[in-house]
Amino acid sequence: MPVYDYKCREHGLFHQLATMEDCAKPAECPTCQALSPRVIVLPPEIAAMDPAKRSAQDRNERSKHEPVFSTADRRAHDKEHSRSCGCGSPKPGKSMLFYTADGKKMFPSMRPWMISH
Repeated sequence: MPVYDYKCREHGLFHQLATMEDCAKPAECPTCQALSPRVIVLPPEIAAMDPAKRSAQDRNERSKHEPVFSTADRRAHDKEHSRSCGCGSPKPGKSMLFYTADGKKMFPSMRPWMISH
């Protein structure tokens, strides 16, 4: 059985075991036996989080459980653009090579573990 949070008007927050069927029902306060509603307590980090960041995090959590379906539009897009297309990135053929102030080579978009010669 899960533990749910309830809030008594006089004694504040308390926790109690309840069946999943009884999750929406109020519980008796252990101190005064008054019926208290169930509350959902959020950690302060989540309650104070920027709404845009919270929305992005929620979208990310939902997407990890949703499969990617193959559709005609998706297949057409995949034919036009290969996996290494990088739409919006520099055009193919343009080198991503940069030189640092001390003359070392740097490839900002390449694998960081690769050693340049």
